[in-house]
Amino acid sequence: MMKEYQKLQSQFCSRIDMKSICTFDYETASENTVPLYHQGSRFLLVKKGKGTLMIDRECFQLKAGVMLSILPWVCTQMIQVKEPLTFEVIRYNYDVVADILKTSSSIYDPVSVLKRLEESPVAFLTEEIREEVEYLFKRIREEVGVESVLLCGKRKSYQEMSVVMRLSSLMIAFCRSVEEGKDRDLGQVDSDNRVLILRYIYLHLSEKLTLGTVSRQFYMSCSSVRDYIDKVTGLSFPQLLNEMRIAKSLNYLLYTDLTLEEIADILGFVDSAHISKVFLSRMENRISDYRKTYQKVLKIINIEEKKLEYRLVEYLKKNYREDLTASQCAKKFGITIEEMNRHFLAQTECNFYEFLHRLRINKASELLILTDMPIEDIAIEVGYGTVRTFRRNFLALRHVLPNQFRVGKTELLN
Repeated sequence: MMKEYQKLQSQFCSRIDMKSICTFDYETASENTVPLYHQGSRFLLVKKGKGTLMIDRECFQLKAGVMLSILPWVCTQMIQVKEPLTFEVIRYNYDVVADILKTSSSIYDPVSVLKRLEESPVAFLTEEIREEVEYLFKRIREEVGVESVLLCGKRKSYQEMSVVMRLSSLMIAFCRSVEEGKDRDLGQVDSDNRVLILRYIYLHLSEKLTLGTVSRQFYMSCSSVRDYIDKVTGLSFPQLLNEMRIAKSLNYLLYTDLTLEEIADILGFVDSAHISKVFLSRMENRISDYRKTYQKVLKIINIEEKKLEYRLVEYLKKNYREDLTASQCAKKFGITIEEMNRHFLAQTECNFYEFLHRLRINKASELLILTDMPIEDIAIEVGYGTVRTFRRNFLALRHVLPNQFRVGKTELLN
């Protein structure tokens, strides 16, 4: 019997122009659908109809005036259509837009906006915000045309910047609706948290992920995680990692001047030779030829600032066990503490000390599960001078004390 895999949506916004950072189109839904994993991001505005959509583990009631925000590697499934649904859809390159927002001084607190998008996929628009959202959808359609009918107007000057500004306004309108909305109508929550596995992997690509680290995160055996990935994608765990990493590498090749070594390090490849080999196998094109053909289609990201951000993050990842301070780190890179924290927020959504503690506590959690090391030794191993400081930070991030964490996780794994 032939296996049936869940559908994977392409990471590209456009089937016509792979360099496009945004497209507009229409969609309809008249019947239930199979689960779909989205490699790209999209906003959907419900124009009419009623139904129930499952996003990862939650069910949401759809009706006119509901706006959806679907992020990369989120799983959706239409489980009920009461009245045929019609949507306006904006597909956009999340990584590129997020980077632009983070490096733009004109956007207020972009990190909190992006965090809100991660927290809630649905907004029930008030009448006032709905009018604003419909206007923004219309203006984006006027800029980029309608994808499905090949209706593309004459390319305008500053089109990418115009589109990004309107996308940022859409994000803000969405976040305001989430905060103000009180009428969210939820269905039952699916207890199967396996649908979150692919999203988790995507968000942690820069780490040296293994089946073991993923299985421990979801309290599953390695074989169970491997079987689930094969069931929904038809890919092995290494193949899935390569698929996700290559999708992200396309953005770096198109929109930055980062070296292959830097891109490989950011995305978890062994080195430049590894990323080149995987790229050739997946894209059937040499990575150098691809870059020559498509690079520099968008020149609105500060390349040098991004390189500094990656160097800061990499420095902390390699040296978190040392006795580090914010002032020492800022001085090493020749910037102020405020500038350094801005770079950390752009890359990790944490300031210096928040990211430092996250690295230390993540490693401590691993040691608590996998070893019998005394808690005092673990505290010193991950960079804390005293057990008291270690316990305080562990409690702040894990909401339990280290000894309680070790007992709880051991029981779950057994």
